[in-house]
Amino acid sequence: PIAYERGRIYLDNYGCCISSIAQEPRILYQKPKCSKSEKIEDALLLECPLGEMLPNPSDYKPSLIVLTVQNWLLRLSADCGEILEKVYLAGSCCKFRYLSWDTPQEVMVVKSAQNKLPAAARQAGIQQSVLFHLAVFQVLPLSFIGMLEINKKIFGNNVTDVAISNGILIVMYSMGLVRLYNFQAISEQFMEQPFDLGCEFNWNGEVGVVGKYPFGLPCNIKITDIPPLLFEASSLENAFQIGGFPWHYIITPNKKKHRGVFYICSLKDNALAKNGIQDMKCCSLEPDWIYFHPDMSGRIIHVGPNLIKVLKLKEVENNTDQTEIAEDFIIMANRENCVNSSVTVTSSGRVVKKRLNLLDDDPEQETFKIVDYEDELDLLSTVAVTEIGADGRAHLDLRCNEHGILLKSIPLLESWDVVRKLCLFSGRADCVPPHKFPV
Repeated sequence: PIAYERGRIYLDNYGCCISSIAQEPRILYQKPKCSKSEKIEDALLLECPLGEMLPNPSDYKPSLIVLTVQNWLLRLSADCGEILEKVYLAGSCCKFRYLSWDTPQEVMVVKSAQNKLPAAARQAGIQQSVLFHLAVFQVLPLSFIGMLEINKKIFGNNVTDVAISNGILIVMYSMGLVRLYNFQAISEQFMEQPFDLGCEFNWNGEVGVVGKYPFGLPCNIKITDIPPLLFEASSLENAFQIGGFPWHYIITPNKKKHRGVFYICSLKDNALAKNGIQDMKCCSLEPDWIYFHPDMSGRIIHVGPNLIKVLKLKEVENNTDQTEIAEDFIIMANRENCVNSSVTVTSSGRVVKKRLNLLDDDPEQETFKIVDYEDELDLLSTVAVTEIGADGRAHLDLRCNEHGILLKSIPLLESWDVVRKLCLFSGRADCVPPHKFPV
């Protein structure tokens, strides 16, 4: 994968780092080829907090947290690739594969792949009760908060995925159900014993060092009973988001016929907002997507093939208890020269009738592919593509985030295939259709 983070481009699965800040790109470091056992599965960029005293001088510089195939969590210098810290997570009992933020730049979550028994064990009737492991860390200085299991004896047989975000444990089920639990309350109620990295421990008869090979980390948060439920909702493909002010959530009714229809409801009482059903009624191969604006304004961005709507929540006139969804501004794709007529006349005068209408994201029409927000410059950027010919052409538009006014348009000279690969691996949750559980 190709990844971009804060002026650094990572190639060769984070083995090569190129600075893009200087006038000409330059290689910051190039690591030797590693074996398959050292392959990096996931990574997060870590930047030091402001106004805090940190134990080591290296902590004040950006670093890269990486997760390897063999369950090692490494903190690397972002400028030279030097290993600053090493933590061993666990043995072969589980395979950790994913890194994410609970609280950005403060609390990090390491998630395992779903535990599955070998086919022979399943045929023998052996049951697998533990589905996922989650290890939670405070970062800078790196410290271990706890590890917990997601057990189907506690949470049910139909669990398909799990995440921790903003202090909420999110559990997803195969029937489209999403349940939210208070992770802090869980850790306080079910924490058996706290542990510090590098300290000796005696756990279930084993003596070792926390975070060192071969013992790794103890699973010290044992959920023995179903925790109190904060909230639950049923949504197609577990698509569920929380945001806005006052708090609202976005779901798609849990029926395939409602695909592409979004309901915006109050988190307080589940009441549907006025104009809260958003449906672009677009006919396209790629679905439209919707999410709360990452600028913390409480607005909502709804992106379709040729239309971007920025929506806002406001009180209904003469009714302060209800909210209304109103348009803040709209961005349209440039399709002035597009003629979608069912009847055309050839140069010889022959009348040709089309049996099918063009899709809204037909490759020959300008179509929005990416919407991104730059927080430091407060810019909303969009990439629109017209795939005419083998490569296709695209342009990046920079807009005023408050009003959507076009400030600058930059044509992308490279082929769209190359640009698309760079964008999809950028690691930004707000530039491509969001994951199924962005809270």
